[in-house]
Amino acid sequence: MAKTAKRSLFRETALISGLVGKDQIDRAIAALQTRPDDLPTPLEQVSDDELAARLVEMEVITQYQADQLRAGRTKLNLGPYTITDWIGQGGMGQVFKAVHTVMGRQCAIKVLPLNKSTPEAIENFRREIRTQAQLDHPHLVRAYDAGHDGNVHYLVTEYIPGTDLRQFVRRQGPLSMQQAANVIVQAAQGLEHAHQRGLIHRDVKPGNILVTPDGIAKVSDLGLSGFIDEAEQDPRAGRIVGTADYLSPEQIHSPSEVSSVSDIYSLGCTLYYSISGKVPFPGGTTKDKARRHLEETPWHPRRFNPNVSEEFVEVIADMMEKDPKNRIQKAGEVVARLEPWSRDSSPLRSQQLTKSPWMPPPLPMGDEGLEETHPNSDAYEDLDSRAGSASQVSQSTGALVSNKQETNPIRRVIPPPLVRHRRSRHATFRAVAIALAISIPLSMLFGLFLALLLLGR
Repeated sequence: MAKTAKRSLFRETALISGLVGKDQIDRAIAALQTRPDDLPTPLEQVSDDELAARLVEMEVITQYQADQLRAGRTKLNLGPYTITDWIGQGGMGQVFKAVHTVMGRQCAIKVLPLNKSTPEAIENFRREIRTQAQLDHPHLVRAYDAGHDGNVHYLVTEYIPGTDLRQFVRRQGPLSMQQAANVIVQAAQGLEHAHQRGLIHRDVKPGNILVTPDGIAKVSDLGLSGFIDEAEQDPRAGRIVGTADYLSPEQIHSPSEVSSVSDIYSLGCTLYYSISGKVPFPGGTTKDKARRHLEETPWHPRRFNPNVSEEFVEVIADMMEKDPKNRIQKAGEVVARLEPWSRDSSPLRSQQLTKSPWMPPPLPMGDEGLEETHPNSDAYEDLDSRAGSASQVSQSTGALVSNKQETNPIRRVIPPPLVRHRRSRHATFRAVAIALAISIPLSMLFGLFLALLLLGR
């Protein structure tokens, strides 16, 4: 009696998914059964792992798809998009790599998890889609499409190979002035395009600046964005939104008065991180960081990168002025101020991030939500009870108000402060001059009075 081939879960799920045809499975099995001694391997000895690996080698499926099929999952599409890989996860969004089944174009798909799909979250998600649809700039991540598959809502954007600025600095160390200027100038050009259309990003940070292998920088994650003239309709208006390490003072004390210069402050914090490898205020809780943004001056960047010039630091100081009125007012001015360094630089070339050894999450479907937090995701904590629930994820990670500091804590010592704005130094000089101008005549009058008193005796 002939043996019956053992049941293969992988073969069943692969066929049901529509990703693999029977002829492709047959060819893969035939290749695995071929041995150097011309003795064929029995079908029952071809394992699912071997078959999956062979199909990946044949480029029929990707490794991510193979892992999901072996786990018994058969749905790997959202509408006309086939999911090929997992990119990242944030507080309220997962990002997958996908390809359009007809056009063959690679893209990134942000998915709103089902367990976070409240009416407010869905409205914020739709708002993000409308926001990105109004922008078209080479230094902003473009939106291609949007839709829903059943009750799974998704946004389709261009896929950016490479890595984000945060990961690049963590792996390679602080950038040179020229490299940092090159990236920040490109980001500022993208933000200027958005600001001219009344849009405020509100979550500018290294993790939201993607750098391609060709050195092109693109600002991503416009999910917290809001148009100035639509503030009353924005459900997040008056709430503290952003990432704690890069929040402008006004985002903390007057969130309803946030303007485009708030993005300039956050971009200044990003520039600080780029050339120092440290966030402006490392260590402490989210509320500690918020207080220090309001009250303290960051450590001088030359403490971490002695090659940074005072002129360059002066630009950072002007971008990070606590009073919005004293801050650089336009992203275009940032471009002009950094131009002397950026014009002498070569593009910052990034590489694709190394994949995590942890198994990536599945595509949400049906009533299944993603409950666990992936090891690569950020931690989240509201600054106060007004903090919004809206969030977003870039093609790496995302954050609402993150308590996770972006560098290792460093030992507190008495460091030199960040060089203050020239206007501040001039103000100090004027105050000293006025004090001397008042005190010297008073001293002379007091001396004359004593002399007359003594002569009178």
